[in-house]
Amino acid sequence: MIGRMQAVWVEGSNTLEPASVARRIPRAAAGKPPGPEPGGKVHGGGLALLVFTLCLCNGWAPQCFAQGQSLRLELEHRAGERPLQFNSFSLTNTSGTPLTVSRLDYLLSGLSLRRTDGTWLESRDWYAYVSPAAGRTSATIRSMPAEKFEAVRFHVGVAPAINAGDPNLHPADHDLHPQINGLHWGWSGGYVFLAAEGHWLAADRSTNAYSFHVANDENLMTVELPVQFDTAKDTTITLAMDMGSILDGTTRVDFAAQSSTHSRQGDALAGQLAKNIERAFSVVGVASDLFHPPAASPKTASLPAGTRSFDLRVAQRLPRPPLPEDNPLTKEGVELGRRLFFEKRLSRDDSLACAGCHQQPASFTDPGRPISLGVDGRTGTRNSMPLHNLVWADSFFWDGRVKRLREQVLLPIEDPLEMDQSLEQTMAKLRADAEYPGLFQRAFGSAGIDAARLGLALEQFLITLISQDSRFDRAIRGELQFTEQEKRGFELFVTENDPARGLFGADCFHCHGGSLFTNHRFANNGLDGEFQDTGRFQVTGDDADRGKFKTPSLRNVELTAPYMHDGRFETLEAVVAHYDHGVRPSPTLDPNLAKHLPGGLKLKDADRAALVAFLKTLTDRDFGQGAVNPP
Repeated sequence: MIGRMQAVWVEGSNTLEPASVARRIPRAAAGKPPGPEPGGKVHGGGLALLVFTLCLCNGWAPQCFAQGQSLRLELEHRAGERPLQFNSFSLTNTSGTPLTVSRLDYLLSGLSLRRTDGTWLESRDWYAYVSPAAGRTSATIRSMPAEKFEAVRFHVGVAPAINAGDPNLHPADHDLHPQINGLHWGWSGGYVFLAAEGHWLAADRSTNAYSFHVANDENLMTVELPVQFDTAKDTTITLAMDMGSILDGTTRVDFAAQSSTHSRQGDALAGQLAKNIERAFSVVGVASDLFHPPAASPKTASLPAGTRSFDLRVAQRLPRPPLPEDNPLTKEGVELGRRLFFEKRLSRDDSLACAGCHQQPASFTDPGRPISLGVDGRTGTRNSMPLHNLVWADSFFWDGRVKRLREQVLLPIEDPLEMDQSLEQTMAKLRADAEYPGLFQRAFGSAGIDAARLGLALEQFLITLISQDSRFDRAIRGELQFTEQEKRGFELFVTENDPARGLFGADCFHCHGGSLFTNHRFANNGLDGEFQDTGRFQVTGDDADRGKFKTPSLRNVELTAPYMHDGRFETLEAVVAHYDHGVRPSPTLDPNLAKHLPGGLKLKDADRAALVAFLKTLTDRDFGQGAVNPP
């Protein structure tokens, strides 16, 4: 589901005024990353089938509203008459240019319905994040009156008040939450309204990349379509959104001349794409349909008997944390998890604890080691990842093979290259200990030690490891000022590299934007042209995922050397040099890097040094010190 929220329907004319639910946030003085991003069109390209399922009762009465009748929006994306295939050169524009689509994400808001008398029934506080590649293909809106209508209208994008507000105030599961949609640049402010990225083939068959991000208030799009329907009965309205119309509409995109936009002031391409997007929608048909209401969300579990709630303090400049509803944080559970984190008896020979490869002074990484060593000095397969701000992660390990933290923590115990001990033997050791039976009983309210409880306790402890007090954070709070070099580094970090428009930034914000400095997605960042470690492909089996690895947060990056999944770079200077001129082409290379080939960023030496200086402002010197003293 892409949206499931209560919308307020109001009487209106032709004006849409979505209510503001967020406060205005200050802009960073050292530079502002580009705002929201656009989408793209392809001839025969993506056709998005939007399905509104209106589940209504017979009459506009209070009891009707109380029953929670719903309007449902579903989207099925297509390429012409065919389903849209991501990462496939199956699309061709009118100039004969073969294209792929690797990303198509956008925001809808302000749904309104025109009655037969010409007046409008307008929604307020209705938003939908659409991402077909992520399977976000439906939204639900409640409380529809029974009437006859002759048109629908909605925005692509969000109103200025929402665009300027603080996205971190939205609930963790809200479509406008930055961790949900990945279309907000956090401290820089502003949503990307539509983002389309992919590759295109030049006449010489060389592979190039495009990145179209339509954003900023002047590019807020409005779509109005005539369609007759009666909401006295269940109704499905199917709309089509044609990707081809976006790239090949009223204005055709010349990829050789303009393969990138981030909607900066005066960028004509962004405005042209916005007009194309408005014309990309059409009505397919109307039919009656039954809507099955979604299952109720699980309620947060009660605290175990005798436990005390753990107050997790998270600054408002970070997103609201999506705490696990079935594993509420308690002081007893967190303390048990902390002790288990330092417990060497979780390994076969009692020599290695979790803390052995995740050391607090290095932001819980293994400092100086490209690959960590397990029991008997066995060499693992990948670099040890940092353990901060995990509450916002939706997958774990470099390849994202696990979705829940409680499951992730158990795998190293049984891995023969790490702790090499069965969970059964681990439980036997803990049960035989004089203290652990009592600690588990106090944490969970009843006796018993098993693998599930082990995972839950470690999950609770790891969730509390929040890094949020770096020099960057203090500068945002106005407590200190950046040096001139740090300011320049920040400016480079949040500025795209687009020489045709006179922009010579480092383009870091695409993957590392926002207050968490990661988008939690997977990308091929050009380390190799051929892959010894295929990364995400080992999990999905999808060729489009070859060479892709999880994007790590840049918080505390100064402390976490060596870098990359294989620890190949020893210094931040080497990392910056890679992105400047060392990126290697391959079929799955991220479009935001591929667009810089073959010459690279060509940053000056002083700018590379400034970028490193800014990255060091993300270091939280006190992170984890108060939480991890071994028992």
